[in-house]
Amino acid sequence: MKTRENLNHPVQRWLVVVLYAIAMAWVESAAVLYLRTITHRLDPYQPNPLTGPHELVWAELVRELATMIMLATVGWLAGRNFRTRFGYGLIAFGVWDICYYLFLIPLTGWPRSWLDWDVLFLIPLPWWGPVLAPTLIAALMVLFGTLVTQGTGEGDRPWPGWASHVACAIGIVLALYVFMADAIRIAGQGETALREMLPTRFNWPLYVVALVLIASPVIDVARQIIVPPKQPTTDIAPDGVPDAH
Repeated sequence: MKTRENLNHPVQRWLVVVLYAIAMAWVESAAVLYLRTITHRLDPYQPNPLTGPHELVWAELVRELATMIMLATVGWLAGRNFRTRFGYGLIAFGVWDICYYLFLIPLTGWPRSWLDWDVLFLIPLPWWGPVLAPTLIAALMVLFGTLVTQGTGEGDRPWPGWASHVACAIGIVLALYVFMADAIRIAGQGETALREMLPTRFNWPLYVVALVLIASPVIDVARQIIVPPKQPTTDIAPDGVPDAH
């Protein structure tokens, strides 16, 4: 029984999720190496971010969606309720994203710096940004997921308040806008314009605002762990009936 309890310990579940995400990041990096070698695009900062036969394009788009499903699935399997499942899912996504870039360096020689441009996603429009930008968000995801899944006892996980949820939602919308701003600007010009577009300026001031807002739940949960909320006290009234305050 003790062995089974140890296997179910949150720290061990955290380690298993991280190991899965690291392995999956290598698979992702290897797949990108193959794809970019075939299309002669080891540096993604080129027009037509997804070039090649029609079948290859659709396979890559579906692969991106499948990757998201796999990361969410491991979070669901590792957690025991919505909060821990969500937390482990964020850990998996964040570790996968960071390690993906780390593994690309020895495999492809890219990125040469954390400020190199990358096409981050293709759905619904191309997302462009320096490698550092998604990496910082991924680090926040890992931190938040770790705090939620490891912060306190199993039955009383910390969770951000509604104000933090609203701030984070606004931050996510702003970040998405920053990543897709150029694509949104020319979306009306058709698919060819989107394929040929190459961004030249990243809106760092607006991104920093978005990052701070996205960090709101992390700060909220960390505060709850450092300074736990006061629990209502229960006194025994003279008539023997508990008196809650």
